[in-house]
Amino acid sequence: MAVLIELSKEYGYVVLTVVAYAFLNFWMTFQVGKARRKYKVFYPTLYAIESENKDAKLFNCVQRGHQNSLEMMPLFFVTVLVGGLQHPVIAAALGVLYTLARFFYFKGYATGVPDNRLKLGGLNFLAIIGLILCTASFGINLVIREAI
Repeated sequence: MAVLIELSKEYGYVVLTVVAYAFLNFWMTFQVGKARRKYKVFYPTLYAIESENKDAKLFNCVQRGHQNSLEMMPLFFVTVLVGGLQHPVIAAALGVLYTLARFFYFKGYATGVPDNRLKLGGLNFLAIIGLILCTASFGINLVIREAI
């Protein structure tokens, strides 16, 4: 049976959160490009090799900060967009927290000391768990509504 979902005006905040993350991703992409030029790591090389480049660790930390954000992006987008259908304000707030935390995650990683990514960046895990719970709540409510 089909389910009709009406979007509240607050869902716009969810959409804006996704847009903010997209801008963050573009910014991280440019940071990796700058690091490529600075540390002389040219395409198509994904990661520098320490035996070939004395700055390999510094470049790799910048690259890894962005790569990890790309790896988490599908989970973030799905959970914020689906969870936001039922809890738009909560999902948007968690999405903003996630986006800010990913900024600090990247900045910390880019220092060349990987543990620095978790100082404020570690809050992204709290935000993603909240978004998973929002999404689960939406799914449970759909199942319950269908059963009644």
